[in-house]
Amino acid sequence: MHTPPINQHGLLLPLHLTSLGHDPNIIYLDCESTGLGPTAEPVEIGIYSDAGEILLDTLVRPVNHERWDEAQAIHHISPEMVRDAPTLAELEPTLTQIIQGKKLVIYNSAYDVKVVGDPCLTSFSIHCAMKAYAPLHGEWNERYQSYKWCKLTVAAEELGHVWEGDAHRAIHDCMATRTVWRHVLEHRWAQAQSQVSH
Repeated sequence: MHTPPINQHGLLLPLHLTSLGHDPNIIYLDCESTGLGPTAEPVEIGIYSDAGEILLDTLVRPVNHERWDEAQAIHHISPEMVRDAPTLAELEPTLTQIIQGKKLVIYNSAYDVKVVGDPCLTSFSIHCAMKAYAPLHGEWNERYQSYKWCKLTVAAEELGHVWEGDAHRAIHDCMATRTVWRHVLEHRWAQAQSQVSH
């Protein structure tokens, strides 16, 4: 069997994406928020299909935060930009409709689930692309005896992802998460095929 090539990071390069096809049950979600604290609220939510379709791309108006200067410096979403946007509560029916019955893939899912919160996400099937990619990133943590997690921008760079817009905007991060997740699946597929061939 042909062995997939290795890139400069020692990672298996993705096989042609059509080898697995697109999974209609997989969708990708990302949110940008007011910060990292326990009271953080979303200011933007994106949802992207495995087939490459934008399912949701919306700003969100937080109800308990008027400013988020540190987070704004990263994602560049200002209070003025979200002034007329829907609140998370107003978006809940739309989110539920899109997500219902799907496998939800998120990069650093624990964070996004915390920010978007109940009942929007926690009752659904969620997969963390960050944890799944860590062994392929290949940086070992001796202290915790596990592979280190890496930022989405790092994973995307390692895989040669082509950004269609700025990182740290929700829909663009969804697209990058799709690249990472499909690479993980391709890697698993290649491993399974290798085991079968032996």
